[in-house]
Amino acid sequence: MPLARISLNRGKTPEYLQRLAQGVHEALVAAFEVPATDRFQVIHQHDAGELIVDAQYLGGPRSANFVLIAITAGRTRSVEVTQGFYQALVAGLHEVLGIDPEDVMVIITTTAAHEWSFAGGRVNPAVKALAS
Repeated sequence: MPLARISLNRGKTPEYLQRLAQGVHEALVAAFEVPATDRFQVIHQHDAGELIVDAQYLGGPRSANFVLIAITAGRTRSVEVTQGFYQALVAGLHEVLGIDPEDVMVIITTTAAHEWSFAGGRVNPAVKALAS
């Protein structure tokens, strides 16, 4: 049940944005133990000066094609699964969109299942399954 927030500089085509979102989803499904039907994404485009990034910090060089992907997930994955996801993500985005792997930053935050309501003001059904 991840939510992916994808931030990048404004100016890409709608097709590019769709391919970017699809690439993130495909990596989540292939390597982060996410069902194919579990897709929740928000794309944030920023005007010049609104996405401030150090071009060299712990990687780089980073360019104007920098993409920040912030994922809120419902449970923690192992280091091996997480590393596999990072690798699948940058490889897929490079292959499909030509994004340099150094231009991709990912932050994963986890939450408890009861902190999600998918609709109707109901607690995530997984909470009831865990309580049974």
